[in-house]
Amino acid sequence: MTVPYGLSTDVALPFEEAVARSREELAKEGFGILTEIDVRETLKKKLGVDFRPYVILGACQPPLAHEALEAELEVGLLLPCNVAVWETGPGTSVVAAFDPMAMTTLARRPEAIRPIAEKVREKMSRVIQRLAAAPAAS
Repeated sequence: MTVPYGLSTDVALPFEEAVARSREELAKEGFGILTEIDVRETLKKKLGVDFRPYVILGACQPPLAHEALEAELEVGLLLPCNVAVWETGPGTSVVAAFDPMAMTTLARRPEAIRPIAEKVREKMSRVIQRLAAAPAAS
């Protein structure tokens, strides 16, 4: 899956393990999880519909978030960086992260946001690359 606003990889991991590994890899890059949305549970509760296992993690790297907010206060509308994990089949999942470079197309001052977005993109890219290289569940 490739979209112009995301970085993603297929992983040979069951959903729960893909979520746990995503948390671990994000932490290695200094990201904390501010929010977690269990999409499956929410859709079941609010709409009564069944949906695949799907979670959205709101990841934040505080020093870079602060830098971005100092550069353009309204960028808070695009924070935190969302990382979505969903099940694609038995023992397989996708991990996808918002590409922070997409913020530069929306910012009033893209020249101020671009260097920060590049730093965050480097970190998110490393997370996705390590997940892509992760060994399959045993």
